[in-house]
Amino acid sequence: MNTRRRILEKLVTLYPPLLGAGIRSQNIDERTIRVQLKMTPLNRNLVGVHFGGSLYAMCDPWFMLILMRALGKDYIVWDKAATIQFLKPGLGTVSATFHIPQERVEEIRAQANSQYKVEPTFTVDVLNEQGEAVARVEKLLYVRRKITK
Repeated sequence: MNTRRRILEKLVTLYPPLLGAGIRSQNIDERTIRVQLKMTPLNRNLVGVHFGGSLYAMCDPWFMLILMRALGKDYIVWDKAATIQFLKPGLGTVSATFHIPQERVEEIRAQANSQYKVEPTFTVDVLNEQGEAVARVEKLLYVRRKITK
């Protein structure tokens, strides 16, 4: 991975919506990112649990960033849609691990090369400190090969 990309990945935690919510990310490897959100007065809702917007924000860019890195500069990758299902109240520190297996990357690459576009879906659970799912997020991405002139 080049130096510019490493710096950008470190700076993503300073992106105001993530920083303001207290979201911290850690790159585990090329296709895995772990994200944590500690409960603070700034991300607690009126009933004393994690604000749903913060739970979603902690899940927003990661699958897109992993796939962009994995596919390389010859592909366009955008977030297209998302849904979040709140399963139980989120208290304390919550976390989510975003991973795209290499086999799935190669499948998406092959589909993008043979079709105009592909729209893969990824799911992640947000877990509390006991390992219980407090929310489930589904992300729909848009991927296509860049058109070269």
